[in-house]
Amino acid sequence: MVYGTIPGVARPVPRIFFGTAVWPLLAGENPDGLLDGVFARGIDAFDCARSYGRAEEMLGSWMRRRSNREQVTVLSKCGDIRNGVVKVDRAVITEQLETSLATLQTDYIDIYLLHRDDPDTPVGEIITTLNRAKAEGKIRCFGVSNWTVERIREANRFAAENGLEGFSVSSPNFSLARQMEDLWGGGCVTLSGPEHAGDRAWYAETGMPVVAYSSLGRGFFSGKFRSGDTEGAARVLDAYAQKGYLYPENMLLLKKAEALAEKYGETVPEIAVRYVFSHPMNVFAVISTTKPERLDSSIRAAAEPLPAAETAWLDDDSLD
Repeated sequence: MVYGTIPGVARPVPRIFFGTAVWPLLAGENPDGLLDGVFARGIDAFDCARSYGRAEEMLGSWMRRRSNREQVTVLSKCGDIRNGVVKVDRAVITEQLETSLATLQTDYIDIYLLHRDDPDTPVGEIITTLNRAKAEGKIRCFGVSNWTVERIREANRFAAENGLEGFSVSSPNFSLARQMEDLWGGGCVTLSGPEHAGDRAWYAETGMPVVAYSSLGRGFFSGKFRSGDTEGAARVLDAYAQKGYLYPENMLLLKKAEALAEKYGETVPEIAVRYVFSHPMNVFAVISTTKPERLDSSIRAAAEPLPAAETAWLDDDSLD
């Protein structure tokens, strides 16, 4: 396992987070076998959220049974998203943080993120609320998910001007697959594709950790269908993945990934993971599975980014 650092988290953090938005945890089924297998592979960081069904409850009960809270990095997220409308203000943050702490059966959350941006809430209200929570020991560091670079910079300017701590971690979408539509509503933000090269450059320059969600394109690069097989893709991908990723642009990228997989004697998912870690950002990838052994290839791939020339080829819109 390759590890990195996230400001505010004392322990080394694995480059792969296990995503708990997966059926056994969402549904409240006993997660011990799955989480034991994940943990045994050195993946001791878990991505969670209030909106992930019963995932917080299941993660918390597993940590209690295993008495391993101090060996685990917990990331969770807050924010109300109703009918595509986001509400993240002082009241929502405060209430949902307390609920998450109780549900996770812990006194603190290592990394606490706002799941979406609420442009109607001033950044000053958000920053002061999160600083207070950190001062109370309830969170170790805080950041955002699905916030634009412009809004992050606005919030961090306020923090700097007022002697407060700003956002230190961000969780946008980033993968070889290009997110063509907002999957869930509420303002999903992606770093994928040439149109977001400037945002990737900002993250590379600042070194702000990027916890990339849907790092395999929500199954688009699972290797379970071939490029050009739209019918096969529709059978494999859920409605959200089809809405966000099932487009000719991504079929072209899948064709390229297949070519590199053949060249290296690897799988398509391995190429997709290597791509994520080939960019000069401080990247961590969220990966979900119901079978821990499937993580082994991703762990290997995370340690071996693609050569720069092949990364550039994948970023190019042509097949040549």
